[in-house]
Amino acid sequence: MSKEKFALGIDYGTESGRAVVVRLRDGKLLSSSVIPYPDGVIDDRLPGDPKLEPDWALQNPLDYLYVLEKAVPKALKDAKVKAEDVIGIGTDFTASSPMPAKADGTALSALPKYRKVPHVYVKLWKHHAAQPEANRINEIGRERNEDFIRIYGGKYSSEWFFSKLLQVVEEAPDVYDAMDRFIEAGDWLVWQLTGQEKRNTCTAGYKGMWVKGRGFPSSDFFRALHPRMENVIAEKVGEEYFPLGAKAGGLTAFWAKKMGLKEGTPVAIGNVDAHVAVPACTVTEPGALVMIMGTSICHMLLGNERQMVEGMCGVVEDGIVPGLWGYEAGQSAVGDIFAWFFEHGVPDYIHSEARKKKVPFQAILEKHASALKAGEAGLLALDWWNGNRSVLVDVNLTGLMLGMTLATRAEEIYRALIEGTAFGTRTIVEAFESKGITVNKLVACGGLPEKNHLLMQIYADVTGREINLADPLQTCSALGAAMHGAVAAGQAAGGYDSIADAARQMARVQKLTFKPHGQCHEIYDKLYADYRTLHDYFGRGANDVMKRLKSLKREIAMR
Repeated sequence: MSKEKFALGIDYGTESGRAVVVRLRDGKLLSSSVIPYPDGVIDDRLPGDPKLEPDWALQNPLDYLYVLEKAVPKALKDAKVKAEDVIGIGTDFTASSPMPAKADGTALSALPKYRKVPHVYVKLWKHHAAQPEANRINEIGRERNEDFIRIYGGKYSSEWFFSKLLQVVEEAPDVYDAMDRFIEAGDWLVWQLTGQEKRNTCTAGYKGMWVKGRGFPSSDFFRALHPRMENVIAEKVGEEYFPLGAKAGGLTAFWAKKMGLKEGTPVAIGNVDAHVAVPACTVTEPGALVMIMGTSICHMLLGNERQMVEGMCGVVEDGIVPGLWGYEAGQSAVGDIFAWFFEHGVPDYIHSEARKKKVPFQAILEKHASALKAGEAGLLALDWWNGNRSVLVDVNLTGLMLGMTLATRAEEIYRALIEGTAFGTRTIVEAFESKGITVNKLVACGGLPEKNHLLMQIYADVTGREINLADPLQTCSALGAAMHGAVAAGQAAGGYDSIADAARQMARVQKLTFKPHGQCHEIYDKLYADYRTLHDYFGRGANDVMKRLKSLKREIAMR
């Protein structure tokens, strides 16, 4: 038997799932296998063809099992690692992405009679059709002075667990009756792997109103939301939750055979993709803000005490690292905004130059945008193409570009979009600092930092802080999942007894850093002041034109 031991990390993103094999003594990534979801993000029509209403975003949970079948065996083969040398498995998931299931773990969407019913599918994190339900939760929560309102920075989001469950109750009561469990897809996946339903404290705390030592709000609160939800915790959700790094159970014989692993291999309690990345970025103490940068950005921060910060996605005891308070905030669209512009806004002169130089057009766009000085474009953008997650917590806000003229060029728009997302991050940093929570530096991981150095320099210039890059960048969440798998196995099996121990051996940052340029920071200070004026004017109710336009669009679409 090899002396080396390994852990498997399985990272479930928005578009695909990734399996990695990691060496435990130093965190070296031996292989990575990415499998796109066959049904992708379902936001137009169900696989059975029924058309969806606006703001829906669903997924087929069977796609997650497909990733296990395809990605894990390939990752093991590529790494040339034997099953007996994999001592632990960790997973992470987008959240909140809940789904209905039967008592034996069968997904409701897998039953033929429900396949054309939208409410039986996973409601992906960016499903925003539950905004009316979120509004009601906030209204009742404030009337009753519920603690979760403060924990979530003043507002409960349409992206979260109970907004989506309330939507099922109100719009599909037959589905509510048919389900035995309403469960986060990440917890459902662990259930499939181990045969045991064990839910994690991280997702429950950040997305589901659960508080360590106290549990959920009272049945009176849930009855006030909807009479049928009075006993929802006991009937559909459950009251037992397990800490990060704990062992959920051993791998079942079925999945061991499917994945090419040993039966009984320890499987860690589920985790959230952003949260699991923090220790994988070497951060296990307060002072560093971790940015998981992809289609959106999650901003993660550790603190020694609980503070109530406007617009945060939550503050949870032991929510990221045991013994500390974990804070979460975020931006609903970042990479998605750039992808929108790449698809709809890049003119032929950029594509033509890219063809001549035989490089991706994005490289040409970045080159031209990099040649511009801070402020030279004369543009300013609000980064709300997919609503605002923090600090306004309002999915009905939309994007804005100010300063356009007939001379405006594509690279100027692109740079302004990058700057707008950086201003959004600075708003979040300042919200934390206003409550005395220290942010000394930024640490970035995810797909965006790997692809775009201009973006990282602008973020450093806008925030006035040095930015470190995780190593590896794009597989940081998968590495973090593997680290938790190693903790679930424990030191006696060749793993680690705490996530801090695992981070000391397995996590690292790159030598490359991005430091702010003083002159650029001064210019961005001026632009940021105007950003905040627009941010508050359109975002805090002085002018609700964005919401009126969105409402009119929905009204016309439904005719």
